[in-house]
Amino acid sequence: MEPVEINLGLLYLRALRADDRIDDRPAVVEGFADPDTRRWVPNYRVDDLATAGAYIARRAGEWVSDTRYSWAVADPFTGELLGEVGLKELDLTGGTAEAAIWTHPAGRGRGTASRALAAALRFGFGAIGLERVLYKHFAGNTASARVAEKCGFQLTDQVEQAVRGDGAEEQVIVRIASRC
Repeated sequence: MEPVEINLGLLYLRALRADDRIDDRPAVVEGFADPDTRRWVPNYRVDDLATAGAYIARRAGEWVSDTRYSWAVADPFTGELLGEVGLKELDLTGGTAEAAIWTHPAGRGRGTASRALAAALRFGFGAIGLERVLYKHFAGNTASARVAEKCGFQLTDQVEQAVRGDGAEEQVIVRIASRC
């Protein structure tokens, strides 16, 4: 599938870009250099423009292969990158996915994550027919827990262990949202 754009009024969801009109690479590097992002998003290290370019190219390829649909969360007026939201681990046949979100420090504290994730869920349940979406977050990540609650994710009995970006092991809480 080609990337889908979603206009939320105060936010605009679009493909991550690195072209002559919009270059998200510097903001991606800044976002992943942030200590909170490093702590709570341990699976990615994006330390320079080349790595950011590869990250953006990977996201474009994931759209084409229907394995992950990710959007840049952007200011609709300036184009400034405020984060990324996505549906990963996509199983279009089984109707399942896992939600993913990170916010740039410039996008925090104003409902950016919950608005963007709610839009991604509407797309997932409405446009591509998902039946169930998981949301996983470290137990100590209270901001992520609030986003999950605002978006209607319910706690499950499932708990996993994972290593945070700072090397500490912590429980990962698993939540679920189902099509209504």
